[in-house]
Amino acid sequence: MLEITEYIAFHKGNIPLILSVPHGGKLECNNIPIRSQGILGIDGRTIKIAKKLIELITLEYQNQTGTAKTPSYVISKVRRSKIDLNRDETEAYVQSSLTAQKIYNFYLDKIREIVLDNLNLFNRSLLVDVHGFEKHKRPQGYRDVELILGTNNLKSVFPEPVSIKEWGNNIRGKIIRNFQELSIPIAPSHPKRKEYVLTGGYITKKFGASQIPKS
Repeated sequence: MLEITEYIAFHKGNIPLILSVPHGGKLECNNIPIRSQGILGIDGRTIKIAKKLIELITLEYQNQTGTAKTPSYVISKVRRSKIDLNRDETEAYVQSSLTAQKIYNFYLDKIREIVLDNLNLFNRSLLVDVHGFEKHKRPQGYRDVELILGTNNLKSVFPEPVSIKEWGNNIRGKIIRNFQELSIPIAPSHPKRKEYVLTGGYITKKFGASQIPKS
């Protein structure tokens, strides 16, 4: 019988924020075949980054309100070479593997479950899908930055198209301005600039506001 917690770490928090980490796992899973196509390498230290974010957010709530508030999270322990949870199911794993299928379905179903719970409890939900890449392997044309925002050019944030003149008046614009004020390089470098190449993947598109309003 599959013990899902061996492959996925998850927690339902009590604020409308979810952290997803699909590519940081190092579990070999000898019972799952290696994928033959696509990127196979892990996004190094993304699990560590997510756990630190959770710790800091929890501490900030404690300091500001005196209450225990924590984000939700769904984290894959499995190597990306075995399952790519940020891809459509047909590309995510070797289709003959029932174990991979169960892990894949559980991961995405758990995100959906938490999103819907958040919408029911808070009338909103924010999903942050954490990724990474080595700086020397960044896409051609990208500046040397510390953070890349991928919102599918706001389609993952709003259910309807947003005019470019309004791009700065939302959470994406606020994040960009805050990082600029801290002199931390970020892409896009301006709230009204488009995202390109790294615009957000399968998970953010599947669970973003264009698919699930207020998510």
